[in-house]
Amino acid sequence: MNKEMQSSGLQMFLFFSELAGHKVVDHTGKPVGEMQDLRVRLGDPYPRVTALLMKRRRTKGSLSLDWSEVRSLNGDIIHLKEGTEAKLTAQEVRHDELLLRQDLLDKQVVDTHGARIERVNDVHLLVVRSDLHIVHVDIGIRGILRRLGWLRAVDALTDWLFAYQLREKMVSWKYVQPLAAGLMKQNLKLNVKLQTLREIHPSDLADILEDLDQETRKRIFQSLDLHTAAETLEEVDRKLQVSLLESAPVEVASDILEEMAPDEATDLLADLPEEQQQKLIQTMEAPYREQLEELLRFKEGTAGSIMTTDWISLEESQTIGEAIAAFKQTTHPLETVAYIYVTDRDGRLKGVLTLRHLLICARDEVLSSLMNTRLVSVRPEDNVDEVVEIFKKYKFLAVPVVNPENKLSGIITLQDVVEPE
Repeated sequence: MNKEMQSSGLQMFLFFSELAGHKVVDHTGKPVGEMQDLRVRLGDPYPRVTALLMKRRRTKGSLSLDWSEVRSLNGDIIHLKEGTEAKLTAQEVRHDELLLRQDLLDKQVVDTHGARIERVNDVHLLVVRSDLHIVHVDIGIRGILRRLGWLRAVDALTDWLFAYQLREKMVSWKYVQPLAAGLMKQNLKLNVKLQTLREIHPSDLADILEDLDQETRKRIFQSLDLHTAAETLEEVDRKLQVSLLESAPVEVASDILEEMAPDEATDLLADLPEEQQQKLIQTMEAPYREQLEELLRFKEGTAGSIMTTDWISLEESQTIGEAIAAFKQTTHPLETVAYIYVTDRDGRLKGVLTLRHLLICARDEVLSSLMNTRLVSVRPEDNVDEVVEIFKKYKFLAVPVVNPENKLSGIITLQDVVEPE
């Protein structure tokens, strides 16, 4: 690569990793330093590089030089124009600027095609006359190999063995905009389109929200539909749960709580001031409100405080066909329906079935003839530590919680005891 930056009409592509660490020399060829980073100004569809940052021996920190002082890129050497030595200044980044290595590499980007979180492995740049612009972010394996210096060797090997080379995987920068600039660059997340956030797995979306500044976080959370907001709220830490819930209007907050698993909603409500807690509960629909009020009665550290009221139960006289229909109709989380609980006509727990029964048994078989009657259950007032020991001993996926009359009060899943908070 031997290109004069002032050549009229010159256009060429290169990657940031092809420049990083290269020697910077003055117009006489005397070493000036080593290229460390590039600074760009946000706002344009393809942001322009505004400065070159370099490291010099025996000098603390980075020195900055306006990109217009670069004369040419020659192989692994960056040549500067005459008289640039006096123009070197200490590094200074404005709020509307970012550094490619420090703020962009290894940060996350949302891939709209798969709505997945991907990592920025390299940055694709375009030289237009004397300017250098960001055009793509590289989220593929080639970016990693290029940074490690292995790309040529891997290309040669795959070409020799399979007549094939790994494909580029890049996203155009015009679709990539920072969710938070300036205040939290150390945790910069990127997105292609804001609306695709609701398609991301709630755990990944929770990670994004946790890294944003308060205003951006609030704006994005309130743009989500109720179901996505509820699932995401379940994944963030408790302090942020409270903050996000308080940022929403009371009616919206209560609707979000109704979308959450009852045990998760109860834990969150328990951390709110009494006045706000009651305000939210009173806004809810009657059946869900009654469930939460019942769960809130139990002391922290008891089985009742971590149980959920999401489960499937049928009477012992019903059939496998009816159990399959109930399973198809339920909207409960999968971990809460690993077992089908069987009761008598009065609602007392008599046995349990697994999903395996639904798969292999004839649809007309009666549940009482198939159920496992060797039950292990707990009481709502039992200590959580006792429940943990039951899971360790029996390797259950869920344990039923029964009242003194042996009627189901709720169930505790393995996830509830692993992450009780």
